[in-house]
Amino acid sequence: FADLVLDTWDLQLERNGREHRTADMGCKQLVVRRGQPFTITLHFSGRGYDEGVDKLAFNVETGPCPNETSGTKSHFAMTDCPEESCWSAVIQQQDGESLSVSLCSPPNACIGRYTLTLEASTDYQGSSFHIGDFVLLFNAWHPEDTVFLREENERHEYVLSQQGLIFQGTHNYIFSIPWNFGQFEDDILPICLNMLDINPKHLRDQNRDCSRRNDPVYIGRVVSAMVNCNDEDRGVLAGRWIDPYDDGTNPVAWIGSVDILKRWKNFGCQPVKYGQCWVFAAVACTVMRCLGIPTRVVTNYNSAHDTNANLTIDHYLNERGGQERQSWDKIWNFHCWVESWMARPDLAGDYDGWQVLDPTPQEKSEGIYCCGPAPVKAIKEGDMQLKYDIPFIFAEVNADVVYWVVQPDGMQKQSIQSSTVGKNISTKSVGKDSREDITHNYKYPEGSQEERRVFEKAEHEKKSITEEDEALHLKIKVSEGANKGCDFDVFAVINNNTDVERVCTVRLCARTTSYNGSNGPQCGLTDPVDIDLEPRTEKRVPMRILYELYKDNLTQDNLIKVVALLTDHHTGDVMVAVRDVYVENPPIKIRVLGEPMQNRKLVAEISLVNPLEVPLNNCVFVVEGTGLTKGQQIKKLEEPVDPQAEAKFRLDLMPQQSGLQKLMVDFESDQLRGVKGYRNVIIAPQPM
Repeated sequence: FADLVLDTWDLQLERNGREHRTADMGCKQLVVRRGQPFTITLHFSGRGYDEGVDKLAFNVETGPCPNETSGTKSHFAMTDCPEESCWSAVIQQQDGESLSVSLCSPPNACIGRYTLTLEASTDYQGSSFHIGDFVLLFNAWHPEDTVFLREENERHEYVLSQQGLIFQGTHNYIFSIPWNFGQFEDDILPICLNMLDINPKHLRDQNRDCSRRNDPVYIGRVVSAMVNCNDEDRGVLAGRWIDPYDDGTNPVAWIGSVDILKRWKNFGCQPVKYGQCWVFAAVACTVMRCLGIPTRVVTNYNSAHDTNANLTIDHYLNERGGQERQSWDKIWNFHCWVESWMARPDLAGDYDGWQVLDPTPQEKSEGIYCCGPAPVKAIKEGDMQLKYDIPFIFAEVNADVVYWVVQPDGMQKQSIQSSTVGKNISTKSVGKDSREDITHNYKYPEGSQEERRVFEKAEHEKKSITEEDEALHLKIKVSEGANKGCDFDVFAVINNNTDVERVCTVRLCARTTSYNGSNGPQCGLTDPVDIDLEPRTEKRVPMRILYELYKDNLTQDNLIKVVALLTDHHTGDVMVAVRDVYVENPPIKIRVLGEPMQNRKLVAEISLVNPLEVPLNNCVFVVEGTGLTKGQQIKKLEEPVDPQAEAKFRLDLMPQQSGLQKLMVDFESDQLRGVKGYRNVIIAPQPM
C-alpha cells in the first residue's frame, strides 16, 4: 500500500464558528468551546483512507511545555465509541479521498491556544502532518462545564452580548451609562490570551499555570489581578481618582473596553491611563466574556471601604458640617465590580453560581491587588473564612456608618445612621435596558432574624437603628431639577415622632465631592435655625445651592454632598443626615435617518445643547458601537459652542451585523465632561 498523504484540509471555520457561537470573532482562525464536537475535513492525495490498513491519530498541545499529566497535551486515535472525559476523534463521513472527522475536547479541558497535528500510519511506516492552530474557550452551553448556565437568554446576555449598561449616580438618583464590551471584535481574543501569558503566575511556572487554565476560579483571579497594574505586573489600567488626567484619558471619557485593550497591546503592555472602578470592572467583563465565562457588571451604592476591617466607618465632622479630620475609611457613592458564573468544587457546600471579582485595586489579597472570586452566597451568609476575600466584600455591603461631631471644646458626640451602606445593588436586566436589583442576593431583609444570625456569625454587632426608634428623624430632600448650570434647593426635613413638643437647632452645609468619598470646597452653608416641633409634625429648613458657588469646584463626578446637623435641646444629642446630590448633565440626542439594514449606509444625527452661561471649548464627540461603526469615530468641533447653542453633527454608518445594536456617544469639552448617550438601533438582515 502507498502511504496515506494529506494534501489539504479544511477547518470548516464558518460551520464550526456558527455551531460554537464564535462566528462574530471573525473567520481568521478556528475558535471552539470545550466539550462540544467540531468538524474538520481531510483531503488525501493518491488514495483515500482505508479503515483496514490506515491508523489515524491526533495530537493537541497547548502552552510552552505541553505534557499529558498536566492536561496540556493529548494523543488520541480515531474511535467509534468516544469517551466524554478525554479528547476524541470520530469519523463522520468518507467521500472518495475526503474524510470528515469530528473532534471533541473534554468539558474540563484547559482553555487557550492549541496546535493540532495528524499522525497517519500503516503497519510499515507513518508520517505526521501539522494541521493548524485553534483556540478553545469555556462553554456555558455544556452541562458538564463548570461555567454552565441553564437559561439561553442569560447565556446570550452574559457571554455573547457585546454591549451593555453600567449603573452610576447615587442610590436615590440611579442612572446608567452605555458601554461597548466588544469581546468579539478583531484582536480582542489574542489580547486576552496574551494577558494570561504575561501574568506573573505564568512567568513563575508556565507548566503549572497552563495546567490550571481549565478552572474558571483560577482564570478569574488572574484576570482580576491583571486588569489593574498595581503589582508592577504589566496590568492593563492605571487607576487615578484626582485631577489632573492630562497625561492620559480622563476615566469618565471612556465608552468601551476595545479602545483600552488595543492601546494596552499597542503600547507593549504598558498600563493605559486612567481607570476608575467602572472602567476596571467593564474591562474585566470583556475579558471574561471573551474567554467564555458568563459575566456581568454590578454596581453597589454607598459602598464601604473599611480599611481596618472593624465593619464600622467613622466620620468626624465639625459643628458646621465640615470634615474635622481625614479618615482612611470611606463610603464610595457607588462602586462597581463584576460577577462571574461558575461552580466552586474547591469549596465544601453549595457555593456555585455568581462570584464577585473586583479588579479595582483597593486591598491586597494573598500579596497581590486582586479580589475574589467570592461566592455571593457566602457574602449573604457571612461565611468569612471561605475563599476569597469575603470579609472585605461583606463590609462593602454591610458596614455601619458612625458620624462623630466634634464640639469646639473637643468633646465628641456620636450620631449613628440607620443602615445606609450596600443599597440598590444593580445590574443590567437580561435582554432589556432596565435595571435589575440584586440586593437580595447579597443580604437578608433589614431587621430580619436571618440578618441577625448572619451578623452573629460574622461577629458584627450591628449599630444602625431603624427610623421608628428615633424620637426625632432627620433627612434631606432635593428639589426637582438639579441641572448643571442652574441653582437648586435642598431641604432638611425634621419629624417629631413623639407625643411631646421638641425644640432643636438645625444647620445645613454643602460641599462638592467625588464618587469615592473625597470632599472638595464648601458651596453652601446656612446659619443655625431654632425650630419648635409640635408632637407628630414635620418641618423643613431650606438651603439654596448656587451655580455661582459650585461651578468652579464641581468635579467630573457632578456630586454635591449635603450635610444636615441637628441638636436636640431636650437630650443634647446630635443627629447627622447626609445626601449626595447628582447635578445632571444635558442629554445627548441621537436621531437615526434612513432604514437600518445590514451593509447599507445609515446616517446618525447627534446633538447636545450647552446649558451653561459660558461657551464650551475643545468640544469632541466620540461614537462607537460594535457592528455599527468601524472602531471609534471621533468628531472634533472647530468652533466653541455658545451658551444655549446646539452642538450638532452627522455621521455615516455602515452596519456590519443585523439585530439589536447600540450606538454610543461620549461628549467632552472644557466645561462638560463624560456626557453620555446611546440609541438602540435594530438592523434588518441583508435581503438574500
